[in-house]
Order: sequence, then C-alpha cells, then structure tokens
Amino acid sequence: MSTAQSLLETPFQTIPHMIHVFATERPSHWALVHNQRRMTFAELDAMMDRIAATLQHDGLKKGDVVAVCASTSIEYSTLYLGALRVGIAVAPLAPSSTPESLATMIADSGAHRVFIDASTENLFTNTRAQIKARFIALDDSTAGDAFSSWLMPAGSKPAPVEIAPELPFNLIYSSGTTGTPKGIVQSHHMRWLHVARAAINLYDTDTITLLATPLYSNTTLVAFFPTLARGGTVILMAKFDAAKYLELAQQHRVTHTMLVPVQYQRVMAVPHFNEFDLSTFKMKMCTSAPFAAALKADILKRWAGGLVDVYGMTEGGGTFSLRAHEHPDKLHTVGKAAPGHDIRLIGEDGKEVAPGEIGEVVGHSPAMMNCYHNQPQKTKEAEWFDSAGKRFIRTGDVGRFDADGFLQLMDRKKDMIISGGFNIYPSDLEAVLLEHSAIADAAVVGVPSEKWGETPIAFVVLKPNATIDSSKLIEWFNAKVGKTQRLATLQFMDQLPRSAIGKVLKRELRDSFTKLRVAV
Repeated sequence: MSTAQSLLETPFQTIPHMIHVFATERPSHWALVHNQRRMTFAELDAMMDRIAATLQHDGLKKGDVVAVCASTSIEYSTLYLGALRVGIAVAPLAPSSTPESLATMIADSGAHRVFIDASTENLFTNTRAQIKARFIALDDSTAGDAFSSWLMPAGSKPAPVEIAPELPFNLIYSSGTTGTPKGIVQSHHMRWLHVARAAINLYDTDTITLLATPLYSNTTLVAFFPTLARGGTVILMAKFDAAKYLELAQQHRVTHTMLVPVQYQRVMAVPHFNEFDLSTFKMKMCTSAPFAAALKADILKRWAGGLVDVYGMTEGGGTFSLRAHEHPDKLHTVGKAAPGHDIRLIGEDGKEVAPGEIGEVVGHSPAMMNCYHNQPQKTKEAEWFDSAGKRFIRTGDVGRFDADGFLQLMDRKKDMIISGGFNIYPSDLEAVLLEHSAIADAAVVGVPSEKWGETPIAFVVLKPNATIDSSKLIEWFNAKVGKTQRLATLQFMDQLPRSAIGKVLKRELRDSFTKLRVAV
C-alpha cells in the first residue's frame, strides 16, 4: 500500500498534505486542466508552497482569511489550496452578488487580501475605497496588483504550520443578493470527511472529474477537493455550455462529474447527445436543487455510469443520497441518510412528528459547520437539540419518510403555501404541470390573497414551437388537482430566473407578480 493510500484510511489528514504526498508519488500526473493549460501534481504542490510563502511574507498567519471573487481558473484553484496549506481560511465570493453585499462579506470575513480578476473588477468600482484589504489580480489585469509580481520567487517554501481538525477551512457565504449574508464556517475536519466518504462513489487515482459549476459554490467544492485529495484530475470549465461539456467529457475520457439539475436538463436536450462517447463515466453526481424523477430516468437510460442525487446543506448536519442506478423505483426521493447520519423530522412545535407525517428535516452528522461567522443568533436559529442535548442543524426543508426510509422532499418550509388553512406544496403542483407535453419548465409560488390568505400561481416555460392558451392550460391543470391546489393564474416566461448553480429564484417570481398588483 502506498503512503497516500494508507493516509486516506486515517481519521484526519489535510487536503494540502495529500496533494504533497501525490506530488511525491505521482509528480507528473495531471492535477488541473483548464482549456489548453495543464498542471501536474508536482507543479501544483510547488505553486501552493509559493503562494503559502507569499502570504506568510505578507504577515498573514494561521486563522487569518483571504477572499476571492473571480472566474474559475487554475490561479483561483492554486490560491485556494496554497492558503489552506498554512492554515489561512478562504472566503470564495459569488460574482453574482451585489457590490454592497460583496463589501459586507469581505468586511465580515476580516479578509486581509482580496483576489479578483478582470471579469469582477467592475463589482468593486464604488466600494473599493471602503474595503480595508489589498486587491490582487489573479489574471495580472488592472483589477489589482499583478498576481505574478506579488508571488515570491519560484522555489519559495512556507514555514510549516500545524493544522488542527477544527481550524476554519473556508467561509461559504449563503447569501449575497439581498439580506445579511451568513458566512458558514467549515473546518478542515469537515472537508476531510468529504474526502473520506468519496470512496463510496469510486473516487481514486484514476478519477477524471469534469466541473462546470463555479469554484465559489459548495456544489463544486464537494467534488473538487476529494478528486485532488485522492490523486485524481480536475477538468475546469469556467462557463457551462451543454455541447462543449459533452465534447470535453469525450475528449478527456471523464469518469466523474457534478452538475446541477438544470445543467443535466440542458445536456440531455443536446440534439446529438447520443453521438458522444461517454462510456468512461463511473459516477455522475447532482445536488443543490430539486432533481425531477423523469430527468433521472432519462439519464439512467442514455448515459453510462451510476447516478447519485445528493441532498444536504453547506452547513452540514445530514446528507441523503439516492443511488438512482440501484433504486430506479425511488427516483421521486432523495434517498436514504448517509451512514452515521441521524435525521429527524420536527413539527412547528419543535417536537418530532409521528412516523409517516410531514415535518422539517433536521440532521446531525460528523460533518457540521462550526457556526455562522460573527452571527451567534443566526447560528442558534439554525440549531435544534433533542431531549438528550444532541445538536442538529435545521434544513428549512419539509419532507416525509416512506416505509423504506427514503426521504421525499416536499418543499422549502418558507415556500410552502397556506391557502384557506390548507398546506400546499409547490413541488406537487410543479410535478403536475410538467406532465403536460407542451411544458419544458415550471415553478409555483404563493402570493397574497384577500380571500384565501395565500394562493398558488404558476410561471411556465413552453417547449420550443409549443403553443397553448393560458386559460386552456389552467383549465387542464385545475381539473387534475384538488380544489385547494387550483391555480389562480399562470404566466408564460422565456426562462425561469435561476442562480448560478441552477436554483429557481422564487423570491424574484413572487416579487415580479406582486409588483403588478394583480388581485387573486
């Protein structure tokens, strides 16, 4: 057994150390690929040392933070990993955030350095003066001090730093568009557990993972770090394009991927999908948004390798996984709880609900966030304790277990519609809409109603060349559902508003309807 293999069996290692071990054992193996650029493990390890040494030279120490707001690149990747090597936490920020939110997050994180590039420079035009941190341009553009000039000379090495398991690894901000952003503090131990459990999904030294979601997203990171820490290769795709994704998958003989549902939907819709050789795939992963059963079935039918739908939170607490290729009769669920994860359902009163009843999902697991950074009250609101004092994380999602222990999610608790005293779950209504042959995508939200308190309305995207009158579609829908579930109105859209990782922005849909001041 190699040194790397033996270390992977231990209770805790750091991801940067595993990369160093693979740089010793397999120095010429490709670690990162982006467009025409490639970086071996030896080159990655040396660059991580150089970055770590430079941060130390700048006076940063273990426990400090750097922020990064940039497009996906090899520089972004090496900066992230190099900072971690000397115990410096990383705050990866979403470029889709407002300038004001970005400034708030940087201040909250206490970042000493902010790494950006030409694609994000304009986000700081009006706020740079108030940000008390040095800006460095990863792409050597005018966005900040040049990254290449900032770096210490090649061959520089940092002073060794001991990394404790609970030391902060990164701050993942859960909000950056409106409201007060919450920095989720994840530890090195939490990230190591992601590496450890990746074995079940066949990650190893031969893994080639294609990633087409951004590096600031936890969706990406739960595949990015395990691939490298297990000696595999990461193919980076800065901007998703379905046809280009298939070309890269075939070209690099990809074995693993992590996509969000809307990306799977677009890939499967590529007219010449069946012409691509995807036979090298071992496992495909999905997370971050509801994954339609029909789409899962189509992927199982036409795309080689296993398919795992992962349900969990960046905060940790409990993870479910549906190994769809093993349970084709459970595609409407998110699967069973991961081994060692304790999942409960609780009611509005904070007490556990009876078997078979609907409740909010709360979870306890070895991988849980330390806290929300600088927000003890928000941390308290996210926690639930059982009668024995065991700590759980509240998900805000509503679901129920079936007789076999598989979890069926209903909706986000905040998205549940209460109409005339009845609970209505938008996902149920969306599933009915998607049964119609003319509908490509749909979302249902609740809006204020003088008569019912709230009432459901739908936003619908039609398939190409499909036509149907909205009144006819509402009539068809309302005939298929219960009286309390009937739609008050329906609006056609070219596309639904989605976040960078594919979640439907229901708040935007509600706001757009409310602004019309339509009485329902």
